[in-house]
Amino acid sequence: MHVFVTGATGFVGRAVINELISAGHTVTGLARSEESAAALKARGVNVLRGTLHDWDILKQGATEADGVINLAMDHDFSKYEESCLAERNAIEVLGTAMIGTNKPLISTSGTLMLTKGKLSTEDEVVDYEAPMSNRATTEILVAEFAEKNVRACVVRLPPTVHGEEDHGFIHMCAALARSQDNAIYIDEGLNRWSAVNRFDAAKLYRLVLEKGVAGSKYHAVDEEGVPMKDIAEAIGQSLGLPVVSKKLEEVQRLNTFMSFIMSADNPVSSKKTRELLGWEPVGRKLLDDIKAGLYSQK
Repeated sequence: MHVFVTGATGFVGRAVINELISAGHTVTGLARSEESAAALKARGVNVLRGTLHDWDILKQGATEADGVINLAMDHDFSKYEESCLAERNAIEVLGTAMIGTNKPLISTSGTLMLTKGKLSTEDEVVDYEAPMSNRATTEILVAEFAEKNVRACVVRLPPTVHGEEDHGFIHMCAALARSQDNAIYIDEGLNRWSAVNRFDAAKLYRLVLEKGVAGSKYHAVDEEGVPMKDIAEAIGQSLGLPVVSKKLEEVQRLNTFMSFIMSADNPVSSKKTRELLGWEPVGRKLLDDIKAGLYSQK
């Protein structure tokens, strides 16, 4: 299968490309810069130069490919709503170009918009109007395209897709710890984050591309819920810093966005995903990655 991948040079995108090529697929990647284009070409990947705002390029990529995986997302959270809108528009363009083809269109969402404090499944009815659910509204578009003979599916990523070169939420927690000279958790630290290793997530994207059912949602979750206190203790051990509990209001004064993320209770099941696709995560666990020093560098 020839696959068009947006976000091809990102943290998850690079792992997905490796997984696709290893499985015998060919890939065209969307590249924003000459540097990114050169990196893709060095790995045997065809290149289309452009961004999510270049709709003609997106249409070309979707039309020429046998399937599409959308991983592109600007993770500057100061422009979160703007980034979510750009992603929705891109899905609209990609999906429209694929109507009537039954080609797979794999979109990316997150588990943080699922109900807080309960073990969420793939079948949960989501409140798309809830705070921070902006990105998840792409799931509505995916469902619409699934009704138009596009094999459109969603992969929901947990709060942390971890591994070497990760600059996501665990990296941000470690940066906050360095700035405060202690690793922080909120209250008793009993709230949980679901997690997955980067390469296990990449394998799931390939399986959804090959076997996913139109309109389905799949959870890229290995560990259902790692307590935040355990995460803070692992960060503290890695950085050689004490570990402290703070009230939510204290963390809000330090960093409003991180207080929201660090207080999230997001246990998530992937039981249905595993049963339907035969996905079995084998990568290193989150706490082991932290203790191995992957987040100890600035």
